[in-house]
Amino acid sequence: MKKHLPWMSKPESMLKLAILYQAHKPPVFEGIIKPMKHGGYSDSGADIAFALKDEIELVLPGNQATEKSDLDWVFPDTAEGIQQAIDKGATHFWLNTLLYGGHPAEPFMEGSRYWIGQVPSLVGKHDDKHLTNEFLHEKGLPITRSLIFEKDTLDVKEKPAFPLVIKPIRGRGSKGVKVVENRNQFIRESLKLLDSKRFGNKMMVESFLPGQEITLTVMPAGIYHIKGKEVEKKEAWSLPPVKRENHIKGIAPYSGIVPVSHNSYTIENEELEEANLKQIIGEAAEVAKALEIRAPIRLDARQNAEGRYFIFDVNFKPNMTGASREHRKRQDSLVMIAARSMGWTYKDLLLNILAQAWK
Repeated sequence: MKKHLPWMSKPESMLKLAILYQAHKPPVFEGIIKPMKHGGYSDSGADIAFALKDEIELVLPGNQATEKSDLDWVFPDTAEGIQQAIDKGATHFWLNTLLYGGHPAEPFMEGSRYWIGQVPSLVGKHDDKHLTNEFLHEKGLPITRSLIFEKDTLDVKEKPAFPLVIKPIRGRGSKGVKVVENRNQFIRESLKLLDSKRFGNKMMVESFLPGQEITLTVMPAGIYHIKGKEVEKKEAWSLPPVKRENHIKGIAPYSGIVPVSHNSYTIENEELEEANLKQIIGEAAEVAKALEIRAPIRLDARQNAEGRYFIFDVNFKPNMTGASREHRKRQDSLVMIAARSMGWTYKDLLLNILAQAWK
């Protein structure tokens, strides 16, 4: 008998969870490529499943699953994979995958099934970082401004002053992100990235923010279980902010190279009362409202020279790795680091996310 989860919208007797991972590369949008993570998030999917296995009923691809085998715990996010999970009785699907308009999960969303994750069409729209920057700027929210460039527009005159940040338009983590100090370095690094064809035929450039970097995990409105109590959050809200340190050439290193637990720390006590920090926490909720989130997102922000925080990245698929399995004890994500300051374990975090399932 699984534990009763009183704050969840569906009793556990009716909840059978399948977790999806990214099985194939996403489509190319207007020449812009989003690189696929090796394993398609099957590692974090397995972390999620292993942490929840004693709390709820899981639907698994095979008859049994071993702790170290990621693919034992997750289904591919294909029509065939989703149908297989449905045939095995799945009622809830955790969209631990890259989403976009036309994703194979969309046709299955017409029925009575529940979903944990974002609406695919909205992710497809807002995963373009430049368009999202413009969208949020028009709403008066603190977002960095960006310009798109191609090979024949490298010397566009409207570029802001150096140093600048070059980044993929549909990027993932800090892959392909470079800080450049002058025109020659900009042209050299831009050509290198464009010629690699890893990110497509266009890139974007924005001002480099020199101050402290933080990340905010923003949760959707809903009912949560916090410190033994059921708490209703009527608006989107943020977990405690996490400070990023030990950057390499101005950029936080990719988590696959340096675990975020080595360079990230929650901000606590009197530092939380700092005016600029309080302001960006409030603005993060406005960003989440504008983006119509259904599950956690992660916002990365840095201070300008005057100390004002500006968001420079919106992540609709925050990393959800966690130290649930013995061989992955250093794999807590930025979301989990923030959740720990709430008094949540990895399991608590996942159950609270699961409780926000929608249909």
